[in-house]
Amino acid sequence: MLQILSFKGSINFLRHALPISIMSAVLVVASLASLATKGINWGLDFTGGTSVIMEFSKPANLDELRLALDTELTSGAVVQNFGSSRDVVVRLQVREGIKSDLQVKEVFAAAAKQDPAVQQKSVEFVGPQVGKELAEQGGLAVLVALICILIYVSFRFEWRLAMGSVAALAHDVIVTLGLFSFLQLEFDLTVLAGLLTVVGYSLNDTIVVFDRIRENFLKMRKATPVEVVNTSITQTMSRTIITTGTTLITVVALFLKGGTLIHGFATALLMGILVGTYSSIYVASFLAIKLGINREHMMPVEVEKEGADQPSLMP
Repeated sequence: MLQILSFKGSINFLRHALPISIMSAVLVVASLASLATKGINWGLDFTGGTSVIMEFSKPANLDELRLALDTELTSGAVVQNFGSSRDVVVRLQVREGIKSDLQVKEVFAAAAKQDPAVQQKSVEFVGPQVGKELAEQGGLAVLVALICILIYVSFRFEWRLAMGSVAALAHDVIVTLGLFSFLQLEFDLTVLAGLLTVVGYSLNDTIVVFDRIRENFLKMRKATPVEVVNTSITQTMSRTIITTGTTLITVVALFLKGGTLIHGFATALLMGILVGTYSSIYVASFLAIKLGINREHMMPVEVEKEGADQPSLMP
């Protein structure tokens, strides 16, 4: 009787699994199409370029500085505040036939016209070869993380659950990358760090749900797989709401008030958390159901003891 009440009182999350899964498939296809056609707007960390940080004696007029830098040497410069309204960072792409020293002098001269007391705090240069290596290593880092996670969940869960969790992770990464590609948001090392954080966050949420699914398959003997999954998601929903809610408060604060330098990081986390939360239900769990997960798959393998079938020699 208690078992019947446990799953009869659960929320039927999987009722909407098919249309949401179709929506997820559309998002993945659209993301892959955007990545194939528009590509990714790589930042200076990957393409190479020059970054000049300056400190003004008063709040800098960024629009005026952008107009002053629209010259042959510095056209296309990215001008942003760096922490405060008086600190400014100017990012310049590598241009063939133009030395970075000349670009730096041009930037400082334009800033000095606006504020003669401006001070140059630092100049950083990333070569194209270094940027290419960073891009390759960054992609390799994401790939190695996914492979290690695949190995981990394959040992921890039955293969149907493992396939569901890996599919959800791939879904989260592709959709997040698709957002950056579609909006042509700058992709730098902070965004890569955010993407790896999304992988860990999404996996954690999926494992919590799958652990409860495995437990309930052994407890709820008369329940169908759909009822077991719905009950498990219902039982872990309070934990998901609390974890996601508190994380979102922090991420939204970073997104709105964190400044330009971590805006990409906050954007990747914000998108990844939203997508990762529902993918644990409507991608990972639903795929496991479609692969035919049932109670027999959760039963421990019986090990036959040596000599168990031999007749006893005792009188």
